[in-house]
Amino acid sequence: MALHLTKVAFGATGVEHLADRIRARVAEGGMVLTTRYLPKRHEEVAGPVGEGGSLFWIIKHQLVARSPILRFGEAEGGRVAIHLGPDLVLVQAQPKRAHQGWRYLEAADAPVDLGGDTTGLAAMPPALMGELAALALI
Repeated sequence: MALHLTKVAFGATGVEHLADRIRARVAEGGMVLTTRYLPKRHEEVAGPVGEGGSLFWIIKHQLVARSPILRFGEAEGGRVAIHLGPDLVLVQAQPKRAHQGWRYLEAADAPVDLGGDTTGLAAMPPALMGELAALALI
């Protein structure tokens, strides 16, 4: 089972805003986050090709979406680059307190993707889904 990371989507007002930011970064050449330190459990997060973990985004104290982690690499100035896939996958919202730095999320504790659900939540506009999640209705 893959290990995941969580991160606050700083400055994102909602899922649509985060999706727009990711699309803009991908258009500029790829979605890469940089950090000072390599996560200690990075080998568990990266995993074998196609079986790695994801970066789960926190917006308004909710895990709302994830981006697949492709690999870890080097960035300018001795920093670490985290290469993310271009897709933002919506997940069933789950409460998560905001934090600084990286936190790990075990696969068993990760929220499920909305793409394969039968409840119709995936068809809902992300803004509406965010509002319902904030009210703890979904």
